[in-house]
Amino acid sequence: MKLSLARTLAFAFSAAILASIPVKAQTPSVPSPSSPNPDQQQSTPDQPAQNPPAPKPAGKVLFERSLDANGNTVNTTGPAAKPAAQPAETSTVADADRKAIAITSLDLDVRLNTPAQQLAARALVTVRNAGTSPLTHIPLQISSSLNWERIRIASRDLSAPVATINSDSDHTGQLHEAVVSLAQPLAPGATIQLDVTYSGTIAATARRLLSVGTPEESAAHSDWDEISPEFTGLRGFGNVVWYPVSSTPVIIGDGARLFDEIGNQKLHAAGTAFRLRLTVEFPHGHPPTIAVINGHAVSLKISDPQSLGEDVPGIATADTGPSTLAFESPSLFVATRTAHPGPHLTAYTAPEDESAVKEWLAVATNVAPMIERWLGPDPRTQLTVLDLPDPDDLPWESGPLLAIPVRDAPSDQLAAILSHALTHAWMAPEPYWLNEGTANFMGTLWDDHQHHRDRALATLEAGRQALALAEPPSPGEGAGQPLAAAISPVYYRTKAAYILWMLRDLVGDDALAAALRASNAAESGKPANAEMPSSFQALLKAQGPRNLNWLFADWIDADHGLPDLTIDRVFPNAVQSGNWLTSVTISNAGYAAAQVPVTVRSATNNTTERVFVPAHGTVTPRILVQGKPIEVQLNDGTVPETQASVHVMHLDQKPEPDLPAPAPK
Repeated sequence: MKLSLARTLAFAFSAAILASIPVKAQTPSVPSPSSPNPDQQQSTPDQPAQNPPAPKPAGKVLFERSLDANGNTVNTTGPAAKPAAQPAETSTVADADRKAIAITSLDLDVRLNTPAQQLAARALVTVRNAGTSPLTHIPLQISSSLNWERIRIASRDLSAPVATINSDSDHTGQLHEAVVSLAQPLAPGATIQLDVTYSGTIAATARRLLSVGTPEESAAHSDWDEISPEFTGLRGFGNVVWYPVSSTPVIIGDGARLFDEIGNQKLHAAGTAFRLRLTVEFPHGHPPTIAVINGHAVSLKISDPQSLGEDVPGIATADTGPSTLAFESPSLFVATRTAHPGPHLTAYTAPEDESAVKEWLAVATNVAPMIERWLGPDPRTQLTVLDLPDPDDLPWESGPLLAIPVRDAPSDQLAAILSHALTHAWMAPEPYWLNEGTANFMGTLWDDHQHHRDRALATLEAGRQALALAEPPSPGEGAGQPLAAAISPVYYRTKAAYILWMLRDLVGDDALAAALRASNAAESGKPANAEMPSSFQALLKAQGPRNLNWLFADWIDADHGLPDLTIDRVFPNAVQSGNWLTSVTISNAGYAAAQVPVTVRSATNNTTERVFVPAHGTVTPRILVQGKPIEVQLNDGTVPETQASVHVMHLDQKPEPDLPAPAPK
C-alpha cells in the first residue's frame, strides 16, 4: 500500500456519509452506572463560538442537498443524487434549542455483543442550558441504527417522541432524535440529569457517501466503523454516533457545515466529565487483546473458562474510571491483535501484517531521538498503533491512538507518519492547537533534520491554499478562528504548524523546545520550577527578551488573517570593496504582521536578514552583500501568505510571478 503524509494527516477530519419509534418502558440487560444527584443546579452558561463557514470549493456541481432546521432534506438535484429516506415523523425542534444543549457529563455503561454486532447502553447524561432562554424540552440524538428504549428523569419514566432526521454526522446519514419534554422549564445555566437506555446493531455502512455518488469501494474504506468479533471501531460524532449528543443536522457537500459541526461538538466536549464501563461478549476462545477508549489503551479483564461450551460467550470488561474529555469525539475500539512493543509505542497487528510491523518499529527507533531532544526523554503516555482490517482503509487518529493499516511503505513516509503520531504521546491535550500543531510541526521537522528542507516546506505549502481560503479577507469581515477556539483542522493543524515554524526562526530551536517541554509540564501538573510561568507565551518570553506580542496578537489570540507581501522596489548601490548596499521596499496589504527572511544574492554570495513588516505597512531594509546583486527573495515558505509564500525578483528584469514553495525532490 502506498501511504502519503498528506493522506495520513487528513484522516482525523475526513468525513468520507427509520421510522418514528415511541419510547418504551423496557430495561436492557446492561448494568447501572453510578447515579449522581439528578437535581438541577445553576452554573454559568457557555457561549458557543461563532465561526463563519469556509467557502465552498469551485467546480462542477454533481449534487446539491440542503436541510431545513429540523434535519429534513428540502432540495436534491444533480445526476449523482439519490432521494433521501423520508422520516416517519417530522422533528419540531429548532436548531437554536439543539445549540443550547451543553452535555457536561457522560456516565456510560456499554455492552457489546460482537458476534451479533449489537450494542446496548445505559447512560447518565447531565445537560446544561447554555442558551439565553428557558428550555421546555431537550433533544438528544443517536445513530439511526440504534433505538431509544427508555428515558427517565429523577427516577420517573418519560414518554418522548422520536423522529428520524437526516444528518451526515453519522455513517447511516440519519439520526434518531428523542425530544424530552420537561415538567419545569430549564433556566439558562441550570443543569438536569437524564437516565437513558438505547440499543441496536452497528454494522459497516457507507450509506451517506453512496447517496452523493461516491464510488462504493472508496466509500467503504472511509466509513469502516462497525462492531465485529475481530475488530470494533466506533469513532464517534462525524462517523458513528454511539453516545447521546445534541447537534445541528448537517450534510456532506453543503460547504464546510459538516466539518464545522464536528469541530463545534469537539470544542463543546472539552471539559466534559466522562466515564465508560465496558462489557464485551466474544466467541469462546477468541478474546480481544486490546481496548482503546478516547485514544487511550485500557486494561481488559478476560473471563473465558476452558470449561465453557462453544456456544457460551466469553466476557471482557474494562473501566476508564472518572476522566475528562479533551477536544475530541468519544471513541471506542476493541480488537484481537498481536502486541509488538517499540520505542514509546506498542503496535497491535493482524496476523498478515507481522512482517510489515518490523519496519515500522525500526523507523520509530530512528525517529524517537529527535522527538526526545525536542520534547524530553519521557512521554506522558505510550502511542498505540492499531492495525485496521483492510489495507485501503483510511487512517484515523485520536490523541495517542493511530488507527492505520500497518503495511509495507517507504521508510521516509513512515518516518513522517510516526514523527507526527509519536508527538501526541508527549503533548498535553490542551491547548489543542499546540498539541496538534506540534504534531504537524514535528512531522515536517523530520524532513528538515534529514536535510530535505524543500520537502518540509512543500508539505507546509500543500495546506496553505486551504488556509488562505478559510481566512476572512479582513478582521472586519469575520472573526475567523482564534486558535484557542478553533474548530477547523486547517487552523489547529496547518496554521498552528506554520506558527511553530515562525517561532523556531524567531527564538531558535533550543528556546522553542524548552517552552514546549515546560508547557507540557505545566499542563500535566508535573513538578516544575515554581517561578516558571504557565502560559505558552510567557514560557517563550522566559527563554529570552525577544518581543513576540505582535505574533500572539495577530496570529494566536485573535485571527487577523494572513499577510499579503510584495516586493515593490529594489535599489542596489555599490559602496566599496566590491560590496553593494541594496534597499528593498516591502509592503504588506494584509491585516497580520509578519517577520520574514529577505535574501539578496549576488553571483558569489548571499545575505539573509529577517525583516518585520507591520500590517498594512511598508518597510525598506538595506542589506549589504558581497558582489553585484542579481536577485532578491522575500520569504522562504515558512510564513504563510494569502497569495504565495515565496517572492523572487531578478534585478534588471521584470518581477517574476509569485512562486509556490519548492516542490519535493
